[in-house]
This record gives sequence, C-alpha cells and structure tokens, in this order.
Amino acid sequence: MTAYDAPHGSPQVIDRRDGPYGEVVLRRHGELLQIIANGCFLMDTSDGRSERLLVDAALGALDGRPAPEVLIGGLGVGFSLAHAAADPRWGRITVAERERAIIDWHRAGPLAELSARALADPRTEIIEVDLVAHVNETSDTYDVLCLDIDNGPEWTVTEGNESLYSRAGLAACARVLRKDGVLAVWSAKPSPDFARTLRNAGFRHVRTEEIPVARGVPDVVHLAVRPG
Repeated sequence: MTAYDAPHGSPQVIDRRDGPYGEVVLRRHGELLQIIANGCFLMDTSDGRSERLLVDAALGALDGRPAPEVLIGGLGVGFSLAHAAADPRWGRITVAERERAIIDWHRAGPLAELSARALADPRTEIIEVDLVAHVNETSDTYDVLCLDIDNGPEWTVTEGNESLYSRAGLAACARVLRKDGVLAVWSAKPSPDFARTLRNAGFRHVRTEEIPVARGVPDVVHLAVRPG
C-alpha cells in the first residue's frame, strides 16, 4: 500500500461494490486510480516504490535458489504483481486477493493497464481467497510470502486481519514457507512491536528497510526468515 498525497479536485467514483468484507470503491482522482475499503484509503497508482521494494527485498533476502515461488498477499493496484512478473528470476507467482471487485478491475477494468502483461504471464495465478484463511488451510508452500493486505500490523483494514500479525498468525505464515523461506510485510510506519513479535515467533534475521515518503514517517518493509 502507498502513502496518500491527494491531488486537487474531487474524486470520481468508477465502481462501488458491497462484498463479504464491506464496501470497496474504485475512484479516479485526476490521473490517479484509488482503492477505498470501508471508507479507509488503501492505495493509489501514484508511485509503487514501496511495493517494488517489498518484492525486491524479499528476493534479495533469499539464498539464491533458482526460480523461487512467491505468494503475494493482496492484489491492490497491481504494483507488486507487475514488478514480480517483470523479473525473470521468479518462478510461480501466486496472488491471494479476497475482493472479487479488485480482481475484476484488473481483468476487465481500469486497472488492467497496470497488470495485463503480468496477468498474461504463465507464471501468474490469481486466487480469490482471504489470505488469513489461505495460510491456515492451504497445503501449498512457497519460498517467499509478501504481505500487503493492510496499512501495517498496527493499522489493519478489517479486524479479522489482526490475527495474522500475532504469534499464532505468524506460525501460519511460517507453515506455508519452505526451509529458509522469507516473509516480507509492508507497513505504513515502523513497528518495533511487530519486529519483536517476529523474533518471539522464532523468525530469524529480522530487519526492516525504510522507504522515504514526501512527508511523515517512512514506509517500511519488515523482513524475516522462516524459523527452523
């Protein structure tokens, strides 16, 4: 997700849907497309540096294994997916997105201009699923798990997401990671408490990378290696 610096003028609502997790809205504000969930600004198409760093930092933290497979939690405006698909080093690229509306906006809507090439890549698979449920229930495993479904561990979109950042939720994340796999978590601000939770959950090599923003505290990517 991306820090928000609004352009001038009033936004135009392109689509509004009511789903199982509440209302989700796609707006156009000047040249930008914005996603709003339950009245909370999530992201827009203004930049994408944070999402690209999320993917690159996770790959850089791996051990050089060939064609690593990544699970990206959250499709958003498509920056993370597009950046991963543009890198031939990645193997299978799976994106878990729980909002049917967001998937539709990418497949046959205004966001297709950002993600069409990535969606056509044979490595790419979009699954319509709640990431929290997926990491608890799937039998699939991955080399990397990139989480970008909230504004951070301390600023979740829905209450149900809070469990993901607890020790039990992190254990579920570790369950879907292969040996020495990497967990990367985007946050709108640094979270020392979350870093401590990662360590207490047994994750190794816990660190953060900061992404400067135009104003305010920097965005952050939390990185950690699977326990064991």
